[in-house]
Amino acid sequence: MFSSLKVRNYRLFFTGQVISNIGTWMQRIAQDWLVFTLSGNDPIALGIAVALQFLPTLFLSLWAGVLADRVDKRRLLIGIQIAVLAQAAVLGALDLSGIAALWHVYLLCFTLGVTASLEVPARQSFVAEMVGRDKVTNAVALNSSIFNMARIVGPAIAGFAITWVGTGWLFMANAVSTGAVITALVLMNPDKLFRGPAIPREKGQLVEGLRYVRRRSDLMTVMVLVFFVSTFGITYFTSLPIVAANVFHTDADGYGLLSTLVAVGTFTGALMSARRNSRGGPRVRLLLISAFLLGAFEVITAFMPTYLTFGLALIPLGFATITFLNTANALVQTAVSPEMRGRVMGLYVLVLIGGNPIGGPMTGWMADAFGGRSPFYIGGAVSALAAIACAVVLIRRGGVSLPVRRFGNGLRVLKRERVWTDSASSRR
Repeated sequence: MFSSLKVRNYRLFFTGQVISNIGTWMQRIAQDWLVFTLSGNDPIALGIAVALQFLPTLFLSLWAGVLADRVDKRRLLIGIQIAVLAQAAVLGALDLSGIAALWHVYLLCFTLGVTASLEVPARQSFVAEMVGRDKVTNAVALNSSIFNMARIVGPAIAGFAITWVGTGWLFMANAVSTGAVITALVLMNPDKLFRGPAIPREKGQLVEGLRYVRRRSDLMTVMVLVFFVSTFGITYFTSLPIVAANVFHTDADGYGLLSTLVAVGTFTGALMSARRNSRGGPRVRLLLISAFLLGAFEVITAFMPTYLTFGLALIPLGFATITFLNTANALVQTAVSPEMRGRVMGLYVLVLIGGNPIGGPMTGWMADAFGGRSPFYIGGAVSALAAIACAVVLIRRGGVSLPVRRFGNGLRVLKRERVWTDSASSRR
């Protein structure tokens, strides 16, 4: 389950991420609550904040993937994390001084979105450089376990800390925690990284990456499914403060508890993924099943009558969510050629996060027009239908669903005579 931790560079990264992600989730809870407070509990204002935070992804993530293939990813990540630290410190200073206004938060949400759009493709593709191809699926799952352990601890701390000391100190805590990532990156040994061949600066590299994915029906299927599930289904994270305040009439601690219950499911799912991926590669069948169950559990959660039953239903929903995301990430990471990994991960980030400028305002509008529960049952239905549609397409093509196996530089998903393979392998 923890085989990737044998690699020193990854151990440093893992440690830094444990500390930083707790701070990140504390800031996320504090930021949502600050927006909600400054706007007078307006769900549309919260949707706007989410949209501004993810809008830069639409314009920058593909270019960021090209950048990740061209430059030293470790140095790029150090620079980006310094910018993240500065943004958290500025927001904390504004809040603690008592001059924070809604437009301040909106502006910093946008600037945070710019750094995130540059950071995520680089970080995702850097995982393979730290551990090598054989351990990448395990490392992806461990990354998720860090993220979701922080999702348990961070909201639990934030929900009570907001009541005791306000939101400003949580932003400052995130600034301090970001220093742990910077330290870990600086202490790494660059000579021990599993770097792919550097690509020179040339015209048409972005288009080349898009064509690479278009030629790969396996990658296209993952991208389409991830887009629909992330845009319509996984927006339930944005709906939680709306449900906490407007449906069950709780304060910040009630919102923090709901976020923690989601994280119990996602953390458990991440550990199961790490154990599963230590024994074999990711499976397309698991991707489809987890997407369908995510949608089904989301619909069930929407109709839970009490705060307690609603919160408990979030646990299996979180489990299905992280299983889907881990499987999709691992399928993409292990299926691409090293020289294309940054560009493909840039596109993956675009379809994963790029729908949030649509999903964020849509979630706020649905909650305002149809009630706080509506984003759950509408988003869940769309996710389940998308999984069914992709399964039908793959079954007709004969692409479901024996285990994914490695061949050369790519993957083959075998079903009777149907073979998906990396284009570089097929040329050989």
